[in-house]
Amino acid sequence: MRGATNAVLHLTKDEMKYGVATHSSGNFAQALALSARNAGIPAYIVMPSNAPVVKKLAVTGYGGKVIECEPTQKAREEKLEQVVGETLATFIHPYNDYRVIEGQATCAYELIREVSGLDLLIAPVGGGGLISGTALSVHYFSNGAKTWAGEPDGANDAWLSIMEGKIIPQTHPQTIADGLRTSLGDKTFPIIQKHVEKIVCVTEPGIVEAMRLIWERMKIIVEPSSAVALAAILKSRDELKGKRIGIILSGGNVELSNLPF
Repeated sequence: MRGATNAVLHLTKDEMKYGVATHSSGNFAQALALSARNAGIPAYIVMPSNAPVVKKLAVTGYGGKVIECEPTQKAREEKLEQVVGETLATFIHPYNDYRVIEGQATCAYELIREVSGLDLLIAPVGGGGLISGTALSVHYFSNGAKTWAGEPDGANDAWLSIMEGKIIPQTHPQTIADGLRTSLGDKTFPIIQKHVEKIVCVTEPGIVEAMRLIWERMKIIVEPSSAVALAAILKSRDELKGKRIGIILSGGNVELSNLPF
């Protein structure tokens, strides 16, 4: 929740006057709702209708007001614009905001400080906030480590964007990793271009396999979007043999009654 907390703390009193608003499939939504509650201001969260129920309940549990929309990037942005127009709340972008990138960079920064000799850090990529922050921390604070990103085959707009040299918008993503169904932003894309060495695309069975492995061996609850990072490592195990690797596990919001294994 660091990214959202950082964003709220960097707002002026005038910006916080009418509360904050964002669009999110659930993880940033929860972080912003909790941060807003701690700051004593309202939070209006636009969420796609197909977002997991457990994430919607968590947002409302933290005091956020959920406004549903159709599960497309365009619908999210249009509904958010409407909400901001009606409430005058300050829009905090879920990933395409330097304050959010700065906050999310702290995950990799703390890992680098605590674990020496890392050759590689890997995180999932959706809109690009987390991987941008990770890559910047690696660049400025590690001793020559590289940054990779993991991405679902069914929502591979980041990989396509790097290949084409321009942002390729996400259209009709088909993946269990609901947190990675968004498009890159104009702030995150250049950082990824410059500082992420490789994007590894993984299959849906690969994501489920990695998720199950983390649950069974590490006893850590992660959601599919988080497991994408490990799935990328498992796919690249021959190339990465002997490397010291840090993985950013980015979320654990799953409906326990609807697990994929």
